[in-house]
Amino acid sequence: MTVSHQLKDELLSIIPNLRAFALSLTKTSDRADDLVQETLMKAWNKFHTYQEGTNLKAWVFTIMRNEFYSQMRKKVREVQDSEGTLSEGLATHPQQDGHMDMKDFRIALETLPEDQREAIVLIGANGFSYEEAAEIAGVAVGTIKSRVSRARVRLMEVLEINGESDYGPDSVAVHVLGSTSLGEKR
Repeated sequence: MTVSHQLKDELLSIIPNLRAFALSLTKTSDRADDLVQETLMKAWNKFHTYQEGTNLKAWVFTIMRNEFYSQMRKKVREVQDSEGTLSEGLATHPQQDGHMDMKDFRIALETLPEDQREAIVLIGANGFSYEEAAEIAGVAVGTIKSRVSRARVRLMEVLEINGESDYGPDSVAVHVLGSTSLGEKR
């Protein structure tokens, strides 16, 4: 099968989403990059099995998910760093609030059971519909909806979010933004 320019462009456009999903699965950027590369190679080699007109993004994400689980079965004897203890010592985290909030979110995300984490990343971070996410995960749409709902509730508990006022700019940022010439009133 000759791969059309449109399919090549579509495949290239989903690489950032693949990397985000891979990072949520592997927890390290090195392993995420390797997983993305392996996924792209497998997808490229299996393009003859892809049915044009179907959802390429879901097809490639399914390949990634299957590849990840295959790798996990093979790497049973590897040292696990699911808490990030080893990798945390390799880098200094930025001091900006946004980066710290993201760190808190990643830690909270890791507290979720794997099925809930996978569902919320597919829906929230990668923009899949519930139907597409269900197809990728190989479960019913209702199961995905339930997993996403439970994940959202759990994340709010872990991050101690009670409402909209608990996230977004703090009072100092609101004051600074309100006193600029952006035309917005305080």
